[in-house]
Amino acid sequence: MENAVQHSVTTLAYGWRLERSDGVTLGFTSHDKDIWHQDLLLRASPGLKPTTIVENLGLDGDGLDVHGALTSDAITADDLAAGRWDGAYLEIFLFDWMEPETEPQLLASGELGSVSFSGSAFGAEFLGSKQVFERSVAPYTSPSCRAHFCDAACGLNPARFRHPLRLKQAEGSRWHLDDMPHFERNAFAYGTLRIMDGPQCGQCFDLLGSDESCVTLASPPRKTPSPGTRMLLFEGCDKQLATCAMRFGNALNFRGEPFLPGNDVLTRFPGAS
Repeated sequence: MENAVQHSVTTLAYGWRLERSDGVTLGFTSHDKDIWHQDLLLRASPGLKPTTIVENLGLDGDGLDVHGALTSDAITADDLAAGRWDGAYLEIFLFDWMEPETEPQLLASGELGSVSFSGSAFGAEFLGSKQVFERSVAPYTSPSCRAHFCDAACGLNPARFRHPLRLKQAEGSRWHLDDMPHFERNAFAYGTLRIMDGPQCGQCFDLLGSDESCVTLASPPRKTPSPGTRMLLFEGCDKQLATCAMRFGNALNFRGEPFLPGNDVLTRFPGAS
């Protein structure tokens, strides 16, 4: 890095390392050619750039945003919209493209936050160390269950609540499925639907409701899968004690306080009805 600064013509370039929660790792560079750097191929992406980076002794992210053009097959608008890159770990660094084996200068590291679109370009919020420390350490009390359906706290086996199906027809947010299991209306509300094949394989969508033959998606994808696409339907839970006890028989693992008085108790005074 010291040699690069002393050159009459700069040989410094931005480097990006993106690691998704599923382990997929990609590298990009502001240089005009692909470069191998620390066993990771940095693909040339001149349109990818950060806003101003300010170093300080605190934990703030300094409002850093990431902007770029959707010119790479590695990051598509559908993947960004589907949330595949939400929470991805990001490193931004400077390196000498003439000597890529030298140690880089780390500029920032953190997670990708909310993503916005404008035509063929995208912008992503950068979450620094401060956001990590602002997360709650201990859970708050709540009348509804704080566990995620079928996680370790819930204790139920997720295999019991999965249903393999095929897409029959998609009409906006309402998707008709073949061989829908016979449940009462809106039994799959709060559940999810996962695409199991095709170009959108792996994408998951939250469900608002269901009836005898179709489900209603909270946010349908821009491109609808073709009929016959394999799907995996997951049942959901509204996190209420009655549902946990009557439908799933799992009240013992209910992670909520439905009978705990609310904050309105603090405002009461003697004689108030």
